[in-house]
Amino acid sequence: MNYEIVTDSSSNLTESYIDSVGLHILPLTFMVDEMQYQSYLKGERTDLKQFYTMMREGKVITTSLPNLGEAEALFRSILSEGKDIIYLGFSSGLSGTYEAISLILKDIGAEFPERKVLSVDTLAASGGQGLLVYLAVEKALEGLLIEELAAWAEDIKFKIAHWFTVDDLMFLFRGGRVSKTSAWAGTMLSIKPVLCVNDQGLLIPMEKLRGRKKSLNALVDHIRKSGLQPFADQTVFINHGDCLEDAQYVAEAIREELGVSNLVINYIDPVIGAHSGPGTLALFYLAENRS
Repeated sequence: MNYEIVTDSSSNLTESYIDSVGLHILPLTFMVDEMQYQSYLKGERTDLKQFYTMMREGKVITTSLPNLGEAEALFRSILSEGKDIIYLGFSSGLSGTYEAISLILKDIGAEFPERKVLSVDTLAASGGQGLLVYLAVEKALEGLLIEELAAWAEDIKFKIAHWFTVDDLMFLFRGGRVSKTSAWAGTMLSIKPVLCVNDQGLLIPMEKLRGRKKSLNALVDHIRKSGLQPFADQTVFINHGDCLEDAQYVAEAIREELGVSNLVINYIDPVIGAHSGPGTLALFYLAENRS
């Protein structure tokens, strides 16, 4: 293929996978007590367990877009090598990343009229975005032309289901996702919400359950009810906010009950984790509809 796939670190793909297929990743930025970091840097391994430890310790964490100058330099490098670009970006419903990067691509594309520069708003996040990118890489390796891949991505993105639960509602409150009253009441009553990402790329609360185990089982119920069959052909992504045992619990239930064998477990990156908090557990799979 004569094109490169670019995505951003909110796709939460494993570093080993990124390296193995040569993906280009735009690192989003986060700040801890005003010290700036990037959530993915090529050739480096990020200690995400330490990041979630800092969250539990009450460190002040804020997030920002990728470094736009670095993004522009990457795009120029690819185009100067005579290759085209397709960018699969973080949901515009959750971040300004897609809009900012697509504007850069539009400007640079005008300087390279002989090259094709395409972008797709995945309307997805975390492992949902990662699953779309993973499947897109497979399609590219099968020989899809860049225009065909963009059309395929525009269609498949509405079939990638995002279901997740959080352990501490106060992080959703800080991110503006729930009111302070709801967060406090939910914490007192041990309410564990189950949320999804809808077709507009927005977080939508769907259920309120009492207790952690019920919320984890609800994720399994959703893939059982809505996942495309045969389940044995599914690739399922599970992302977690430093709660590996819970991720393994959900993975094992899906393996035993549904026969899914291709399961990928990974951390939620700092930019998304800063808003969802430690203990977040998210499940991503192919379905007829997102919710």
